[in-house]
This record gives sequence, structure tokens and C-alpha cells, in this order.
Amino acid sequence: MTPLRTSTWLIPLCAATLAAAQPGGHPAPTQPAAPPLDWKSLEKPLLRNHVQLTSRAQFVRAGEQYFSADGKWIVFQAVAPPTDGAQPDPFYAMYAARLDAFRDGTPTHLAGVTRISPPGSANTCGWFHPTQPWRILMASTLTRPADDQKSGFQVGQRKYVWMFPNEMEIVETFFAPAWDAHATPDAPKPDLASTPATTLFARPNYDAECSWDSTGRFVLYAHIEDELAMGRPDANIYIHDSRTGKDYPIVTAPGYDGGPFFSPDNRSICYRSDRKGDDLLQLFVATLRFEKDAEGVDIPVGIDREFQITDNGQVNWAPYWHPSGNFLVYGSSEEGHQNYEVFAVEVNKEQLAAAAKASDAPTVPVPARRQRVTFADGADVLPVFSPDGRWMMWTSQRGPRAEGEARPSSQIWIAEWTGGASLSREK
Repeated sequence: MTPLRTSTWLIPLCAATLAAAQPGGHPAPTQPAAPPLDWKSLEKPLLRNHVQLTSRAQFVRAGEQYFSADGKWIVFQAVAPPTDGAQPDPFYAMYAARLDAFRDGTPTHLAGVTRISPPGSANTCGWFHPTQPWRILMASTLTRPADDQKSGFQVGQRKYVWMFPNEMEIVETFFAPAWDAHATPDAPKPDLASTPATTLFARPNYDAECSWDSTGRFVLYAHIEDELAMGRPDANIYIHDSRTGKDYPIVTAPGYDGGPFFSPDNRSICYRSDRKGDDLLQLFVATLRFEKDAEGVDIPVGIDREFQITDNGQVNWAPYWHPSGNFLVYGSSEEGHQNYEVFAVEVNKEQLAAAAKASDAPTVPVPARRQRVTFADGADVLPVFSPDGRWMMWTSQRGPRAEGEARPSSQIWIAEWTGGASLSREK
């Protein structure tokens, strides 16, 4: 996640089917149903061995899923089916589970699915600690958020509004199955009876979209500021030093900047921004600026240069690095707001260096090669890679449709990535 990385309540309605209408509000003429796309064949150049990991029987909806550093576990947000006659919970809970692999190593289902968020809370953006997979970072309200919340991102007049609950903080929680599998026998097990989740740090307003760097010292996150920008809530990107407790403002341009991730080498970040205030999110990459502490450790304190790598009049969101650092995958409205698809866009370090040398501007546009990845009906969004780059996992509406649903629910899918470590053709 959010047409964004952190859709705290629902997958964006702008990614769902919207009623077509002619000018004046009259329904458009009924068109013959198009035959379903042969997405397995269309995606074969990049993806194979597709598997649906969650289902409508398990969750009303599930998504925004991330791998642990060893690739054996995933953390995700989901809404459990309600009891008979009740409405689904309006908030996502956070879950973690183990990937079970069969058929020549292909993961086929999840085992030991465990809810790790407090009852009644709103949650998003789970992330495993890089060396201790039983420690999970997430954004959570810890209790039920208040009803009178400030609204946030909204695309035009569409019904979906991405909410920013003031109670949302960066918290840390404990995943017992990963502890049992990885912790040393003599390590004391935390007592979770009274505190299942604890606040890592607290700031006023909404804090979310969090992840650790590969050392586990620095936390990258988005923070809603007190002041509006262009008449709407403004988020900036910060890095929290968990050793010193200091927060460094990294990206502070007007407009919502969020969905950040460290590059595999921790020297850059990717993110998306509503920089123009036009609801059309674009993707950026920035090289970090460092200062050494007393121990000679590089501390990320700002950005050196910022590069805009999409500028196509679309909603582009949830960028995520391939382990090679050579490209990003992301969700885009390029094929229409009714059918978001996954694309890949190149991050060429030599091209970025040449662009930086040719311009003194703080933000440098870089035309980048991109490639379409998914081709199924329904939204395909929030793509991520396993640490070894072998698997791509994402949120998709390509599964079977439950009775009474207008379209299939959002669920978690995984497939083997066959595209290698670089883009093969230009879009």
C-alpha cells in the first residue's frame, strides 16, 4: 500500500469496477461480455506457477503482503469473515504465516496463520525484522480508532477515501511461530500476556508505511504533518534511528510523499508522491545523504538527489525494489482505473548519475524503460519480491467470485519470477 501502499481500510475503490455512464448520468448501453483473458499465457514471459495463497473462505479480503528476510514467512493485512448476520470489520487486522512449499519448491499455501494485531485496532504495513523474524514492525492504532477522523487521499470524486487515523503509530509485535523456529534455546521468550504490541515511537498525527533497513537499526516511514499542503493532508518521509531515537526528515516536498522502501544496498529509497496535488501519483528514487556518527556508522540524514522516474498522467503507487536494485515493480492505472496492473520500471544507476551530472535541479526527471507484468481482469497491485528474487507476491482480484460479490475479492497470489534481474524490453 492507498490508491496507495497503506490502504488502512480497503483496497482502493478506484481499482474496483465502477459503473459506466454516459453524460447526464444515463447508464451506458450493455455491451457483450468480453471473453476472460488468458492471463497465464500473457504473463508467461515474466511469471509462471501462479498460486493463490489466501481465499474468500479464509478472508473477506487480504493483501499488502511482505516476505521475511529469509523468505520463509509472510506478514499481511486481512479482514476475517464475520459471524452470521454481522458486517465485516471495517479495519484490517495484521496476520503472519509460514509459506509451505511443495511441487518442486513452489509455495502452495500458508500454514500457521496467526493474528498479531490487537482486537478492534486498525492496522497496515507489516514488516519483518531483518535478522529476528519473530519481531514484526507495523502501523497500528492498538485500539479502535475514533469515528471523527480527518479524511485523506481521494481520487477525484470517487467514493474511496484513504483515512489517516491520528491514533496510527509505528509499533512492534511478536510472532511466536518464528521465535520457536529461529530463536536460540537459552533465549528468554517475551511475556506477551499483557502487552501483545508496543509502540516503537510515538508522534502526533498519522504514522505508517514503515519498514526496517537491512541492519534493523533504521526505520523508514511516512508522517502526516500538522500543516496542509495544497489543501490536503501532507505526508513527509522520515527515518527513525532506533538506537538514538532521533527522527530525520528525508523527503519534505509539498504533497503526499509515502510508500518508501530502502534499496537493497541501503543507499537509496523509492517512494511515490502526489507532488502536483492532482491525485496522479508518480514514482521517485532518491539517493540518501549520510553523516558518520562517533562510531563511524553512516547515518542517513537526508537525500542527496531526487529522481522522478514516472510522469505519465496515471496513478502509480506501491513501488518495490527487485533484490538486484535494477528495477521496481508497482501498481498502475495505466490500463484504466477499473483494472490496475503491475508494471516494472528500470532504475539504471549509470543513467541516474548522468542525469544528476547534467542538471543542478534538486529533482531530476529520468525517462525510464518500463514493462507490463500482469494481464488479468481485476486489480493487480502491491507487488513484492522474495529476498532471492525467485518469487513475486502481490494482491489480486483474479480469483473466483463469491456469491453476491460484484467482482472477486482481493487476495494474495504468488508466482515464480522468470524475468531475471533486468528489464528485457521497452514499453
